[in-house]
Amino acid sequence: MLQVGIIGVGRIGQVHIRGILSGVPQAKIRGIAAPHLTPAIRALAQSAGAELVAEDYRALLRDPRIDAVLICSPTDTHAAISVEALRAGKHVFCEKPVDLSLVKIQTVIDVARKSGLKYQVGFNRRFDHNFRALRKTIAEEKIGSVQVIKICSRDAEPPSAKFVRSSGGLFLDMTVHDLDMVRFLSGCEIEEVYAAGSVLVDPAIGRAGDVDTAAIVLKLRGGALGLIDNSRQAVYGYDQRAEIFGSLGCVSIGNDAPSTAVLSTADGVQREKPLRFFLERYLPAFQEEMRQFIDAVENDYPVPVGGNDALQATLLAMACTRSAREGRPVRMEEIPVSSC
Repeated sequence: MLQVGIIGVGRIGQVHIRGILSGVPQAKIRGIAAPHLTPAIRALAQSAGAELVAEDYRALLRDPRIDAVLICSPTDTHAAISVEALRAGKHVFCEKPVDLSLVKIQTVIDVARKSGLKYQVGFNRRFDHNFRALRKTIAEEKIGSVQVIKICSRDAEPPSAKFVRSSGGLFLDMTVHDLDMVRFLSGCEIEEVYAAGSVLVDPAIGRAGDVDTAAIVLKLRGGALGLIDNSRQAVYGYDQRAEIFGSLGCVSIGNDAPSTAVLSTADGVQREKPLRFFLERYLPAFQEEMRQFIDAVENDYPVPVGGNDALQATLLAMACTRSAREGRPVRMEEIPVSSC
């Protein structure tokens, strides 16, 4: 059983605690670190069976019984803690983004490579049952060669303006998942992006310097096209759909709902709305990514999502940001790692 330490117990840290306790028996939560140990956090640590509870995350790095750490702290700490943890001999699972600086991401990649330890990044949608079914269909060439990838990703509710100011913007915070998904589904790199954004949901998001609605056109190596549309608010629930069109056919996925029951009467046809919160939709995906991380550590397999995947997704998100700002297509070679 892998002994893990969890650094940061905000929303995403609690997701991983919940996921491990309810569906990942291969892991034991040995330690939890949070800068402010409130009674609620201490109670959470006790319920998780953590024997080590500390305000300083370095206490987890010093514990020789901890094999791996999960970095769930604020974004601006991810890269530095990643480097410290790897140098302390710990395998690392780091929530995305590794950093908003490409140079810092590259530094983490270099340290991980030299360490020989496992370093996985939390792009949880790759482990969702719906998206995995899409990838399997494409890999088995059931729809022939991929020609168009369409992804719709809309949050149920907009974030606060405070969150927006520290998030890096819609493209780096939200679209980055969809950009990674295009790479994952197609197995191809993206060569050019053309993005446009507007403020149509919340004026406060605009005042914070961001957009809340976006559309992106992608050109993939080999000629296939990608289309992404994002919104910070879908009043009917968390909207996550995708369609892949190929030379031999098409495959698509819809939204998960509390049930698939459809009521048909003389008054019309009714079905339940999509799940409203991303944790409802993706908790099994969080569990599966953790199981695969543990499997990679215990059996010395390559991690399914590595530092380079994080780097490429961040590069693409930055290209989208530039494209929307300058109103033109941006080629990926315009954004070298060393320039950011």
